[in-house]
Amino acid sequence: MERSQERDGGEGMAGRDPGGGGLQLRRQIGLWSAVSLMAGCMVGSGIFMLPQGVLVYMCSPGASLAVWAACGLLAMMGALCYAELGALVPKSGGEYAYLLHIFGSLPAFLVIYTFVLLVRPAAIAAVSLSFAEYAVAPFYPVCSSMPQTVLKGVAASCILLLMLVNCWSSRLTTMLMNVCTVAKVFSLLVIVGGGAVVLGQGRGYTETFLFAFHNTTQQAGCIGMAFYQGMWSFDELKNPKQNLVWAVMIAIPLVTSLYLLVNLSYLLVLSSSEILSSEAMAVSWGNQVLGDWAWLEPSAVVLSTFGSANGTFFGGSRVCYAAAREGHMPQLLSMVHVHRLTPTPALMSTTAVALILVSTIVNFLSFLGWITYGTTISCLLYLRIKKKNLPRPYKVPTIIPLIMLLASLYLVLAPIIDHPQIEFLYIFLFLLSGIPVYFLFVYCQCQLKCLQMATLHLQLLLEVAPTTKNVD
Repeated sequence: MERSQERDGGEGMAGRDPGGGGLQLRRQIGLWSAVSLMAGCMVGSGIFMLPQGVLVYMCSPGASLAVWAACGLLAMMGALCYAELGALVPKSGGEYAYLLHIFGSLPAFLVIYTFVLLVRPAAIAAVSLSFAEYAVAPFYPVCSSMPQTVLKGVAASCILLLMLVNCWSSRLTTMLMNVCTVAKVFSLLVIVGGGAVVLGQGRGYTETFLFAFHNTTQQAGCIGMAFYQGMWSFDELKNPKQNLVWAVMIAIPLVTSLYLLVNLSYLLVLSSSEILSSEAMAVSWGNQVLGDWAWLEPSAVVLSTFGSANGTFFGGSRVCYAAAREGHMPQLLSMVHVHRLTPTPALMSTTAVALILVSTIVNFLSFLGWITYGTTISCLLYLRIKKKNLPRPYKVPTIIPLIMLLASLYLVLAPIIDHPQIEFLYIFLFLLSGIPVYFLFVYCQCQLKCLQMATLHLQLLLEVAPTTKNVD
């Protein structure tokens, strides 16, 4: 046991609690890995798939670019707000940890309830399907001819492989993220360079620039839905007082700039109709620009989407693990493997739900995400009012969380008011369903004997043990 802890604990994820002797996860992600993890989660399938979604809602190339730029600005402001919260509440779990510390148990449970059962597994499933589309694209020249069974089978294989990697070693997980991030940046730079060549040849200039804002939508709901295409995320770091701010300042401007240039390249090479009809944007772009080297883009996108799903797995499992330590999830999910020192039960739980959602991807999850973001940002404003004298290693100007709160309200309400759809009601009802679950299993602590027995047997089968909380 001690040898295992020396081997894998040295990998930077777990070891002995200095005060107690139990297993303990640690923050061991340095600045470069933090930047890589952020960029890796942001640059997944989105830049290769979502430009057509933004164009559908905004109806003009110029407005689409404006939305991408605004998404980058919102991402920067939101991340800086999260950086201050991360310094004030240096605990694992992201939004869940902040809401638990400031607003109490019920709001935190509702966040983790939707996060574990819907949001994060659905995100993994969606990115894995994007991975599958690009992985099988060379074998099916016409995208519409791809059999759904093949796509779902490849996506499921991707999910299972990522589970094995994350269960085996946390250091291997972060190394994989770093490699995939290099592939992502390379693929984006190829698209940017190709766009520059096309612009130098004078192609695509008229439609892209002279009529950039022609037919731009004026509907608030459509603008909100376009913004839904630009969701961003980031994960826990080794030193939340220093690395987080620097990682934010490096990663988000880098990704935003690349997104704008890549979208510009798409618009220069492909017509609006070609973009709207394409199911694999980078493949369509590569076929027109790269010629015999067109295989480079789908290959790089495969690595990109694989790395994005890996980053989502890494962060999501640790939020689930943190919630289980607080009693908001089954106890089994708070345990780590006694030899590999990874949160194996949390990873396997996320995998199971993601495999189910591969067949039934849930849309409109950004609606639920912006409810969570807005509530989390309100935590920062609450601390500004109620605890003015609290020591702050880093402080963001108050105007920034105010803008983010107003943006969250707009992005939640505008699509509902302007273009109400039944999916919004379903997601809202799912959120409300967490209230009776909370009072039954968390507040009243209802213990099912069958669940206790299952926990015991699974603990033995998976070789996992309870952990002690980090001392931050």
